[in-house]
Order: sequence, then C-alpha cells, then structure tokens
Amino acid sequence: MTVATPAGSAPAGPESGPRPDLDALLTELADGERRWAATSLAERIALLGRVHAAVAAEAEDWVRTASRIKLLPEGSPLTGEEWMSGPYALLTSLDALARSLRAVAAGRSPLDGARFGRAPGGRVTVPVLPLSAHDRLLLNGFTAEVWMPPGADEETVRRQAGLGALRPERTTGVGLVLGAGNITSIAPLDVLYELIAHNRVVVLKLNPVLGDLEPVYRRALAPLVEYGVLRIVSGGGDVGGYLAHHPGVAHVHITGSLATHDLVAFGPGEEGRARKAAGTPLLAKPMTSELGGVSPVIVVPGEWSEADLTYQAEHIVTQRLHNSGHNCIASQLVLVSADWPQREAFLGLLRTALRRLPARPAWYPGSDERLAAAAAHPGAQWQGAEGTRLLLDLGDGRGDGIGDGIGDGIGDGGGDASPATTEYFAPVLGVLTLPGTGADFLDRAVETANRDLAGTLGANVLVDPATLRRLGPAFDRALAALRYGTIAVNAWTALGFLTATAPWGAFPGHTVDDAQSGIGVVHNALLIDGPERTVVRGPFRPFPRSVAGGEWALFPKPPWFVTARSAALTGRRLTRFAAEPSWARLPGVFAAAYRA
Repeated sequence: MTVATPAGSAPAGPESGPRPDLDALLTELADGERRWAATSLAERIALLGRVHAAVAAEAEDWVRTASRIKLLPEGSPLTGEEWMSGPYALLTSLDALARSLRAVAAGRSPLDGARFGRAPGGRVTVPVLPLSAHDRLLLNGFTAEVWMPPGADEETVRRQAGLGALRPERTTGVGLVLGAGNITSIAPLDVLYELIAHNRVVVLKLNPVLGDLEPVYRRALAPLVEYGVLRIVSGGGDVGGYLAHHPGVAHVHITGSLATHDLVAFGPGEEGRARKAAGTPLLAKPMTSELGGVSPVIVVPGEWSEADLTYQAEHIVTQRLHNSGHNCIASQLVLVSADWPQREAFLGLLRTALRRLPARPAWYPGSDERLAAAAAHPGAQWQGAEGTRLLLDLGDGRGDGIGDGIGDGIGDGGGDASPATTEYFAPVLGVLTLPGTGADFLDRAVETANRDLAGTLGANVLVDPATLRRLGPAFDRALAALRYGTIAVNAWTALGFLTATAPWGAFPGHTVDDAQSGIGVVHNALLIDGPERTVVRGPFRPFPRSVAGGEWALFPKPPWFVTARSAALTGRRLTRFAAEPSWARLPGVFAAAYRA
C-alpha cells in the first residue's frame, strides 16, 4: 500500500550485524508460540475482548495523533477518515473475529446459516455484508459477497472456513509484519490475521512514517504483548532486514510497494534484480503481501441527471483524494466512453470537484517528487492550487493496448513512470477515453484494465440502474472477467477494506517473482479458505434520490466522501458504536450521517 519507502525504512539484507536485543525478543516470542498453542479458543476470544476494550480506550488519542501526522487541522471534517480507517476498522474486525471463533468453538462453521449464491463460471458466492440487523441499518443499500474460484462447492467452503482456528494447537512459528505507513489500522489488522488465521505469533515492525503512533499501538495492543504473542519494534531498514532474514522468523508479511517487496525478497541493486530475473529469492521463507496498484474506475455510459453527474464526480474525486491520495486502493485511472453524450459534462464536473475542494497537504514522503514527475505528462492539468492535485488527460485509447495517450508521457525515456503502470500514491487522477457503449464499452474497459494496468488489488464500476437492467447477465459476466481482488459496483473498493468479514488482497495467482498487488489475503474475519475476490455493491444515488429512482436504499452521502461535512462527527459516533454496540447509539450515528 505504501508506494514509496521513506529514507532509512527499507529493510536491509541478511548482512546486518548482530542485534542481541532483537534476538532476545524472538526468543520471547518462541516461548509465546508455545503458550499460543496451548491457548484454547475460549481464551483467545477473551483475549480479543481485552484488546477490543484497550482499542476503544485509545481511540481519541489514536485519531488525534494520526491527524497530527497527516497535518489535518483540529476540527476538520477530514479527521473522519482517521476515525473510520483507524480504530473503527480495528474494533469491527476484533468483534467479527471473536464471532467466528465462537462458532468454531461451538463446533459450527463461521458460515453456518449463510445463504450461498452463484456467479458466472459456476462460482459459489458467500454473503459477507450485511450479516446483522446493525449492518442492514448502518450500511443500508450496500452488500458484499465473496466469489470463490470455479470448482469450489458449498459444502467444502463451509467446512474449511475457520483456517487456523480449526486446529489452534498447530502453530506456525513467528511471523514478521512489516507495517504500512499510510492507513493506521493496517498494521494491527495484519497482526490479528497472523495470530488468528495462521496461528503465528508476531513481531510487528512499525513504519517510521507512523512512528508517533507507537505509544498508542503499545497501549491498544497491550493485552497481546502481555500475553507474550506480540512484540512491537521500531527503527529503520536495518531492523526490518535483520528480522526478515533471522532464522527465528518463519514468515514475512509486508504492506508496501512492489519495490520494497522485491528489496526484501531479492535484495538491493543489480544483484537483487538478477535474482528476481532468475527466480531465486534471497529470502528463504514464505512471504505474503499487499502492494497496491493502479486502480481503475469504469464509468459505464448511461442517461444521468445533473445531480447524478455531480454526485459521481465527487465519488471519483473521493476515491483519489481520500488520505491525500496516499492509499493503495486510491482510484487512479477513469475509463470513460468517447461515445457517451454526457462525457464532456461529466469531465467538467470532475474538474470542478477537484478544483473546489480545499487544499490539503500531500503529507506522505516523496509525494512532491511524484507530483512533479506526473506534471511532466503532456496531458497534465493542475486543478485547484498549483502543486496540490493533477488531472491527466490520457487521450484516446482506440488502438491496440492503452494507446499513445499514456505511452507518450512520463513513462518514456527516464524509466517506467506511465500512469498505467506507476502507482503515484499522490493526488493524481488520469482519464482515458475508450470507444463504445453498453456491453461493448464495458467489455473493452475490462480488457484494458486487465491487460494494461499494473496490479490487481481493486477496480470500481459506476453504472446507473436503468443501464444495469439493460445489460442484464452480461454485467456480471464482465465482473467475472475483471481480474481484481475487490470489485466495487457503485461504491468504492475501500468499503471492501473496511468490511471486516471480507477478504482483502490481490487477485490470486501472483508469485514472489511476479508479486504485482501481492500474495494472499488479510482481514477475512469469517476465515474463508481460498477466496477469489470480493464484490461490493452500493446504490447509484444517495437517499432520498435513491428511493425516487427505484433503489430501496436509505443511505445518504457516504461519510467517507471528502465532501461530507459531518464526516468527523459520524466517524467518532461510528467508532463509539463499534466500541459499545447499542440500539440507543444508532440515532446519533444517523443524525450525524444525514448532515453530510
């Protein structure tokens, strides 16, 4: 997810000198592994409960510290991002994992009672949102389902759900988690998945960018540290490298850039590149990863009202500018139809949305350099205050491949920096025009995304209800052909990230020497074995226009929109609800959300 590696944070190779402090820490975790193997599911559930209480107690300080790191002014609506993608995400995951462990402890599957469905290609689907009455109210109109690979059957999927919880005594050593530097819940969520899904005790190496959060993490995760199954370390690349190559570490998980992944797996410089080309990693142990990519938004042409055009322009801008664009799942390339009569009106509103939003700092290290590089593209246009956000007009993709609109830009000559193959991790949004309408356009856009864009983490599709009805079964067939780990229809794939029960990761099949958006999944609180993808669906319009247009969805403008005026209050109240779920707290959440 972290596209650039700040100076001093890239893991070094195995040549690092002795570190008795880290050796001692790993010895403690070896003892912790034995304790974890002897820990019953009931005891694990109780431990998750103690972590839940500790996270709730730290939520205010967590958000305050994260907002300071990200240069957000006190009282800004944008601090809502830190509530929802920080303590809220961790609290909901802890609760969902505990429910799954209770099911397994009672001799049931976490998927007992699930109403399995079907998707194209003979796929079995598993509903993961909504799963409760609270879900149905809080996210009214949104759904998520997991598509299993072709050939998987309901009985096997249900029986195998539970992963490491099915045999908790079978631990798998010490896992190293190399934490992300952008979204504050990622590192703790990765720790939980290692412990519960893989039965691995964990050493968490924090990213220096979030170093100020270390005291918060230590307090929030103190029950795991005190129990002996987690150790938290900070420091530069020498610490990460020493731990990654230490014989006491059995597995490495990284959230970061493909370049950092390759540095860990193959080593630096020409020797590292040669090892990668030869398929001979320097790291002699299993490795999983989440590495981001270039995420598309496919805009299926239809007949939209002025309000629809404005709302979906804000939707796309949110997908790019949330967290100042420093997201692995930030949408980077908008695919629109050359034959859509409303194309120019929509792009005009997209520019307006980019210009009108108040400036916010691109706080992640290296952002200024990446913005400057993107500005060299011939189709680059500054939006708003110069130096804060860019729109790239990539031209017409009518030819083979993605067309001259991308190839003639910053990717030529001085290394590969094409908007199709470079995750900018900054406020840069590209627009590519493709021919066609209806199913012809959709199929062409899917083919372009699969063939030309780097990574397979997430893709977004916007389609109005009338057009969706006309497409019929062809629409889901197009989704089946879209090779991404999470697909969002009239929603942002970040909702898949925030859904604790949904698996999160790249489309399966990548390898260490061709990792693309990563290997394996995280989150996945239902502990589903071998998922292929998550498909999230939402209403095309917010309430009340949703109901007027025939969509029975009562959800207002989402609080994660960067234009949501009440995002901070909504995020705070959602987090309080996640800390202590109560019907009495729901009216306050709704009151805040409807002020967006």
